[in-house]
Amino acid sequence: MTTVEQLGTSGTDDAPAPVAQTRSSAWRRLPVPSRIALGVIVLVVLIAVLAPVIAPSDPNAGETADRLQGLGSPGFLLGADGQGRDILSRLIWGARPSLLTGLIPVVISSIVGLMLGLIAGLGGRRINTVIMRVLDVLYAFPAILLAIAIATILGSGSSNSIIALAVVLIPPVARLAESETTRLRGLDFMEAAESSGASRISIAWRHVMPNVAPPIVIYGTALIGLSIVYAAGLSFLGLGVQPPTAEWGLMVSDLRQYIFTEPALAMVPALAIVVVSVAFNVLGDGLRDVLDVRSEPRR
Repeated sequence: MTTVEQLGTSGTDDAPAPVAQTRSSAWRRLPVPSRIALGVIVLVVLIAVLAPVIAPSDPNAGETADRLQGLGSPGFLLGADGQGRDILSRLIWGARPSLLTGLIPVVISSIVGLMLGLIAGLGGRRINTVIMRVLDVLYAFPAILLAIAIATILGSGSSNSIIALAVVLIPPVARLAESETTRLRGLDFMEAAESSGASRISIAWRHVMPNVAPPIVIYGTALIGLSIVYAAGLSFLGLGVQPPTAEWGLMVSDLRQYIFTEPALAMVPALAIVVVSVAFNVLGDGLRDVLDVRSEPRR
């Protein structure tokens, strides 16, 4: 029985549930904290998309007379930074680069890591050894230090930070994909597929991919939160998004010099980073139950 069939049936053993019923069952299985996390993520995405409409003012425009306005000041709900720019507007606009620099590296690393894991798991002992030992070299370095090193070599900028984070995130994804592929190779249905003369590409696409993809999706969802934190760290160090672009990590860097005079201002973008990263992690935990990665593998 496939995972979809396990999620819900229409009352008989051989008739699958309607699509709407299956989706409803999946939503009910999602834990309440994960539903809240999903709501937070959807809200942040909508804020990023509607930034030109809902932002109170230009995120890069400011007046010296308005500098360091506190929270709740007239005209500045979340205060103003050292250049008199509205922090609320910068926070709204900053959701765009913050989400993109968190999402794009995970998408790239998931695709590349999945392919490398499949090749290593199905390609034989020598190919497995070469691929995994090369990835182990990268995996041996602390992720953030390796990202800083790559971004320093490539130069500052959002595109280079995306490349650096993608390279850093490939090894753990590839190791997960290789581990799942190796586990599947010992199962009866895989041996039957190999003995039937099916090509490795066909086996990988029809039998391995449907079983390896759910764990990768779950892991990738959690990695988005980590990637957002790493991207913010690179911007904080001047290696990611460059001024005057509004980005949460860069906002923390700009406001850190006022931590003793206006500490609440620096906490606003820092809190946004924490909330969104935690939301992705909680959602990933909930998806583990919905996708039921421990169920019987698909044939």
